[in-house]
Amino acid sequence: MFNGNRNRAATASQSGATGKRGMFSVFGADVAVSGNVTATADLHIDGRIEGDVACGNLVQGAESRILGNVTAETARIAGTIEGAVRAKQLTVERSARIIGDVEYQTITIELGGHVEGRMKHLAVADSAAGAPRAIPAANERAA
Repeated sequence: MFNGNRNRAATASQSGATGKRGMFSVFGADVAVSGNVTATADLHIDGRIEGDVACGNLVQGAESRILGNVTAETARIAGTIEGAVRAKQLTVERSARIIGDVEYQTITIELGGHVEGRMKHLAVADSAAGAPRAIPAANERAA
Protein backbone atom coordinates (compact mmCIF):
# COMPACT_ATOMS: atom_id res chain seq x y z
CA MET A 1 0.00 0.00 0.00
CA PHE A 2 2.79 2.46 0.89
CA ASN A 3 5.58 0.98 -1.20
CA GLY A 4 5.85 3.85 -3.70
CA ASN A 5 9.22 4.87 -2.24
CA ARG A 6 10.64 1.41 -2.83
CA ASN A 7 9.75 1.60 -6.54
CA ARG A 8 11.18 5.11 -6.78
CA ALA A 9 14.45 3.94 -5.17
CA ALA A 10 14.70 1.07 -7.65
CA THR A 11 14.18 3.46 -10.56
CA ALA A 12 16.83 5.84 -9.22
CA SER A 13 19.36 3.02 -8.82
CA GLN A 14 18.74 1.97 -12.43
CA SER A 15 19.38 5.50 -13.72
CA GLY A 16 22.98 4.83 -14.66
CA ALA A 17 26.45 5.74 -13.47
CA THR A 18 25.89 9.51 -13.58
CA GLY A 19 23.15 9.26 -10.97
CA LYS A 20 21.23 12.19 -12.42
CA ARG A 21 18.85 10.59 -14.92
CA GLY A 22 15.48 9.79 -13.45
CA MET A 23 15.87 12.28 -10.60
CA PHE A 24 13.85 15.50 -10.62
CA SER A 25 13.59 18.29 -8.07
CA VAL A 26 10.90 20.97 -7.97
CA PHE A 27 11.07 24.41 -6.39
CA GLY A 28 7.41 25.41 -6.07
CA ALA A 29 5.99 28.89 -6.59
CA ASP A 30 6.00 29.48 -2.82
CA VAL A 31 9.75 28.69 -2.49
CA ALA A 32 12.31 31.49 -2.22
CA VAL A 33 16.00 30.57 -2.00
CA SER A 34 18.81 32.94 -1.11
CA GLY A 35 22.03 31.21 -2.13
CA ASN A 36 23.44 29.07 -4.91
CA VAL A 37 21.63 25.94 -6.08
CA THR A 38 23.69 23.04 -7.45
CA ALA A 39 22.10 19.75 -8.45
CA THR A 40 23.04 16.66 -10.41
CA ALA A 41 19.31 16.15 -10.85
CA ASP A 42 17.04 17.94 -13.26
CA LEU A 43 15.33 21.01 -11.81
CA HIS A 44 11.95 22.59 -12.29
CA ILE A 45 11.86 26.07 -10.76
CA ASP A 46 8.62 27.96 -10.24
CA GLY A 47 9.82 30.05 -7.29
CA ARG A 48 12.47 32.72 -6.73
CA ILE A 49 16.21 32.01 -6.55
CA GLU A 50 18.70 34.70 -5.51
CA GLY A 51 21.94 32.97 -6.44
CA ASP A 52 23.53 30.90 -9.19
CA VAL A 53 21.85 27.74 -10.50
CA ALA A 54 23.82 24.78 -11.92
CA CYS A 55 22.08 21.56 -12.95
CA GLY A 56 21.68 18.94 -15.65
CA ASN A 57 18.40 20.06 -17.18
CA LEU A 58 16.42 23.14 -16.15
CA VAL A 59 12.78 23.97 -16.69
CA GLN A 60 11.80 27.42 -15.46
CA GLY A 61 8.16 28.34 -14.98
CA ALA A 62 6.66 31.55 -16.37
CA GLU A 63 6.25 33.20 -12.94
CA SER A 64 9.73 32.19 -11.76
CA ARG A 65 12.59 34.62 -11.18
CA ILE A 66 16.31 33.79 -10.98
CA LEU A 67 18.71 36.52 -9.89
CA GLY A 68 22.03 34.89 -10.71
CA ASN A 69 23.84 32.89 -13.37
CA VAL A 70 22.41 29.70 -14.84
CA THR A 71 24.52 26.77 -16.11
CA ALA A 72 22.79 23.68 -17.52
CA GLU A 73 23.03 21.01 -20.21
CA THR A 74 19.56 21.95 -21.43
CA ALA A 75 17.39 24.83 -20.30
CA ARG A 76 13.80 25.76 -21.08
CA ILE A 77 13.31 29.31 -19.83
CA ALA A 78 9.83 30.79 -19.40
CA GLY A 79 10.35 33.24 -16.51
CA THR A 80 12.87 35.98 -15.75
CA ILE A 81 16.62 35.53 -15.35
CA GLU A 82 18.86 38.42 -14.36
CA GLY A 83 22.30 36.95 -14.97
CA ALA A 84 24.30 35.05 -17.56
CA VAL A 85 22.95 31.82 -19.05
CA ARG A 86 25.11 28.99 -20.41
CA ALA A 87 23.46 25.90 -21.88
CA LYS A 88 24.16 23.46 -24.68
CA GLN A 89 20.48 23.41 -25.68
CA LEU A 90 18.53 26.55 -24.81
CA THR A 91 14.86 27.27 -25.40
CA VAL A 92 13.61 30.78 -24.63
CA GLU A 93 9.83 30.67 -24.43
CA ARG A 94 7.58 33.60 -25.36
CA SER A 95 7.06 34.60 -21.72
CA ALA A 96 10.82 34.55 -20.95
CA ARG A 97 12.99 37.55 -20.17
CA ILE A 98 16.77 37.10 -19.91
CA ILE A 99 18.81 40.10 -18.84
CA GLY A 100 22.41 38.98 -19.25
CA ASP A 101 24.80 37.31 -21.65
CA VAL A 102 23.79 34.00 -23.21
CA GLU A 103 26.11 31.20 -24.35
CA TYR A 104 24.57 28.27 -26.22
CA GLN A 105 25.28 25.48 -28.66
CA THR A 106 21.73 25.35 -30.04
CA ILE A 107 19.03 27.92 -29.32
CA THR A 108 15.34 28.40 -29.98
CA ILE A 109 13.70 31.71 -29.20
CA GLU A 110 9.93 31.74 -29.43
CA LEU A 111 8.16 34.81 -30.79
CA GLY A 112 7.97 37.27 -27.88
CA GLY A 113 10.93 35.79 -25.97
CA HIS A 114 13.23 38.59 -24.76
CA VAL A 115 17.03 38.47 -24.45
CA GLU A 116 18.90 41.59 -23.41
CA GLY A 117 22.62 40.86 -23.57
CA ARG A 118 25.33 39.41 -25.77
CA MET A 119 24.77 36.07 -27.45
CA LYS A 120 27.69 33.70 -28.03
CA HIS A 121 27.57 30.42 -29.90
CA LEU A 122 29.54 27.63 -28.21
CA ALA A 123 31.65 25.48 -30.49
CA VAL A 124 31.37 21.75 -29.89
CA ALA A 125 34.92 21.78 -28.45
CA ASP A 126 33.89 24.49 -25.91
CA SER A 127 31.04 22.38 -24.56
CA ALA A 128 32.38 18.84 -25.01
CA ALA A 129 33.00 16.42 -22.16
CA GLY A 130 30.24 16.81 -19.61
CA ALA A 131 28.46 19.83 -18.20
CA PRO A 132 29.20 23.32 -19.43
CA ARG A 133 31.73 25.25 -17.38
CA ALA A 134 30.31 27.44 -14.66
CA ILE A 135 29.95 31.16 -15.22
CA PRO A 136 31.74 33.19 -12.53
CA ALA A 137 29.43 34.72 -9.96
CA ALA A 138 28.82 38.46 -10.26
CA ASN A 139 31.07 39.23 -7.28
CA GLU A 140 33.89 37.08 -8.76
CA ARG A 141 33.73 38.90 -12.12
CA ALA A 142 34.00 42.30 -10.45
CA ALA A 143 37.29 41.38 -8.76
